[in-house]
Amino acid sequence: MHPVTNGIGILNEGPLHQALKDHYTQAGADQEVAVGNYVADVVSADQVLYEIQTSGFSGLRPKLEYLLQHHQVVLVHPIAAVRYIVRTPVDAPPKRRRSPKKGALVNLLDALVSIPDLLNHPRFELEILLISEEELRVPSSSRSWRRKGWRVAGRRLLKVLEQQRFANARDLWSLVSGPLPEVFTTSDLADAMGQPRWSAQKLAYCLRNAGAVDIVGKQGNALQYRRA
Repeated sequence: MHPVTNGIGILNEGPLHQALKDHYTQAGADQEVAVGNYVADVVSADQVLYEIQTSGFSGLRPKLEYLLQHHQVVLVHPIAAVRYIVRTPVDAPPKRRRSPKKGALVNLLDALVSIPDLLNHPRFELEILLISEEELRVPSSSRSWRRKGWRVAGRRLLKVLEQQRFANARDLWSLVSGPLPEVFTTSDLADAMGQPRWSAQKLAYCLRNAGAVDIVGKQGNALQYRRA
């Protein structure tokens, strides 16, 4: 494996992605290392591959399956627990405000639903970083109701607040803090998580596809589960 020097691995890379690569580049590590037809973000001194993914996982499966054939892979995903919105008008000073939205560990399920079965792979681990970040916005010709004439130009890391490693599907149970019946529905799971039912449905989907729960029956229209 050799570092890439022609820029292949850094196309469309933002400041958050680069900052997280730097965060994992310890002594003896390299960035942008060619591994077959792919480029690994960081390769540690002990040859562990770190893949930084700041958005969803839907397009990652081919790359991850290739890398996992011969390497230990840690997929790193940041979630903004604290976010500051920085708007930069064309002819005025930037304006900065704190967003009321707060990301949490449970938000990892939004991305994990694309690849839950990989948690069973002995060489795969998922690391979630709760971070403080700035979201940079610039004027846009689009007038969508969400952005109101602004578009996101990038994300900038301020601080890593917390990190948690998921080495297998069983570690997903750390998202459940309350009591859960032996046989349960997603409604029971939502109560035990302290989250909306749609979030519990995502967790149940991930657990089911990773082989961590079995479907044992139905209660009305709701599936019933038991820990595998």
